[in-house]
Amino acid sequence: MTPRQNHQPTPEEEIKRLRGEIHLHERLYYVLDKPGITDAEFDALMRRLRELEDSYPQYASDDSPTRRVGGSRSNTFAPVPHRVPMLSLDNCYSEEEFLEWHERVVKGLGGEKFELAVEAKIDGLSCSIEYAGGRLVRASTRGDGETGEDVTLNVRTIGPVPLSLPPGAPSDFEARGEVYMDKRDFEALVKESLAAGEEPFVNPRNAAAGSLRQKDPAVTARRRLKFFAHSYGHLAAGAEPSSHWEYLERCRELGFPVSAVRKLCGSAEEVVEFYRGHAEKRFALPYEIDGLVVKVNSLKQQKLLGFTAKSPRWAIAFKYPAQQAVTRVLGVEFSVGRTGAVTPVAQLEPVKCGGVTISSATLHNFDEIARLGLKTGDRVVIERAGEVIPKVVRVDTSARGGAEKEIVPPKRCPSCSAELFRDEEEVALRCVNPSCPAQLRRSLLHFASRDAMRIEGLGESSVDQLLAKGLLKSFPDIYRLKKEDLLLLELFKDKKAENLLAEIAKSREQPLSRLIYALGIRHIGEKSGRVLAGHFKTMKSFMAAGPDELAKVPDVGPVVAEAITEFFKSESTRAMIGELESLGLRMDEPARAPSGNKLDGRTFVFTGELKSLTRSEAQARVRELGGKETSSVSAKTSYVVAGADPGSKLAKAQKLGVKVLTEEEFLSLLSE
Repeated sequence: MTPRQNHQPTPEEEIKRLRGEIHLHERLYYVLDKPGITDAEFDALMRRLRELEDSYPQYASDDSPTRRVGGSRSNTFAPVPHRVPMLSLDNCYSEEEFLEWHERVVKGLGGEKFELAVEAKIDGLSCSIEYAGGRLVRASTRGDGETGEDVTLNVRTIGPVPLSLPPGAPSDFEARGEVYMDKRDFEALVKESLAAGEEPFVNPRNAAAGSLRQKDPAVTARRRLKFFAHSYGHLAAGAEPSSHWEYLERCRELGFPVSAVRKLCGSAEEVVEFYRGHAEKRFALPYEIDGLVVKVNSLKQQKLLGFTAKSPRWAIAFKYPAQQAVTRVLGVEFSVGRTGAVTPVAQLEPVKCGGVTISSATLHNFDEIARLGLKTGDRVVIERAGEVIPKVVRVDTSARGGAEKEIVPPKRCPSCSAELFRDEEEVALRCVNPSCPAQLRRSLLHFASRDAMRIEGLGESSVDQLLAKGLLKSFPDIYRLKKEDLLLLELFKDKKAENLLAEIAKSREQPLSRLIYALGIRHIGEKSGRVLAGHFKTMKSFMAAGPDELAKVPDVGPVVAEAITEFFKSESTRAMIGELESLGLRMDEPARAPSGNKLDGRTFVFTGELKSLTRSEAQARVRELGGKETSSVSAKTSYVVAGADPGSKLAKAQKLGVKVLTEEEFLSLLSE
């Protein structure tokens, strides 16, 4: 009898098996929250699949898990009209407001019985994901509700999002949900940004929005975004469920994660009880929620209730208030920034607020301390609404016992002991010692940051070690670094050293606008850097400009002109610029391709928090279309764009009769 031969799978069979196994483990991890293997084992499966697909490209498939990040393609954010509008929800902020909404639903249904589907309101970014023939074909942001932006390449990188649907799925299916970043990944991103000397995102929602709108999908992939399905858009004929709850269950069957925080309720009282029960429980969740979404469960009843111009009558966001906590100020420390400004930071008795232990809060400047009437030892109320650093809202003067101490501004720099100065027109105390170690450190981090020369890998720990070894004393020293220098540092092995040197080499090609901002000239931000580079075109012309010529540049003015003149007056500064040029840095601004000028001559001011894009992204869109953005409202302002929690700029706009746009109206204006 011939012994049975073990069947050796063909490469095609092995590729199919690995894809199936990886899809299974993605579903176990993201949808069922029951990981079946370790991260290392999952990575090994992915490596093996990638090796086989590289060796046998004839078996390539767009729905392979290795294709979540595809080649060198980049997002264009082209406009995408929604086949079914993506409307926003009305909000309520108290149990009384929720009960008023419930009463309106009761009346709208003529007393007919109804159920309420309740889910966590994830603090993320709304997204539509479309499938045709079972394959992911397009993903888009909510935008203004009528038209969003194409983010397909980035959404493909999100692990929980299925690239293909199982057999039996509707031929035409649009899942809608929330793209978000969980707390652990957000905290890691904040640490990474701080280590790189970059401004961190203020909360997970902003991080998710900024990450989803990256031009490079590889950057999005590194941010580890996640997705929860919560509603649908266009469906194939006959695929519509009878209830919202049925739809959520169908999503799970198709491989989409849905929130585990959900309940089908039979009364308003049951919803309120669920709301109260999660007021504290929510802080133990791995992601941020800012409330609950309550929907009439029956789709038939939803259709009876209908819509207002902006939102469905059958759903409401039942939001939680901002979290506050009471603690005590133990002391005040002083940090020195790159321009020498000294910032007071309150050291707090550690306290839980919004599920996070808070131990410090910035006090901005001494005028803010005076406004609060704050003393060391005071009991204070802090408020946190998703931000990395909370606000000190008020001082409880009734709790004073007499041992509190005045907070005295320092007379000498906490880093170099040089005398501190305060200009009459400024609120900040400032160290003017050009050799101040703290300023050098912050300046180097700023120079390498994301918005300046964008040298990835040159963060806090790297800069600290390079400073300690005496390898960095100025900006040009960055471009003199060699591999053997980096290998002296604890953090660096061969590959990491090579990666940093590659980033440094790449930064030589950054345009003049970034270099001007990177130099850290007082009063010069990203916008000023762009304006000055656009006006002077070359570093040589910029350095040669006198104060009168500088002051005539739009948005510059005499104060900024004087700061620039003072900066270039120093022989050591001019020599440093010469060194940078000799080391191969670009000293001009490239000509820009025309991008349309439909906002030409119009000026925008932004106030409050935007939901579908960050403020810097909104400002960039205005500039791309020929408009200008400014920080203050005047009679010459064309529009004030008001997001959530707008500040005093909104009141000033209304007083001056300046046109105010909602976020939806602003996005609509951009897409006209």
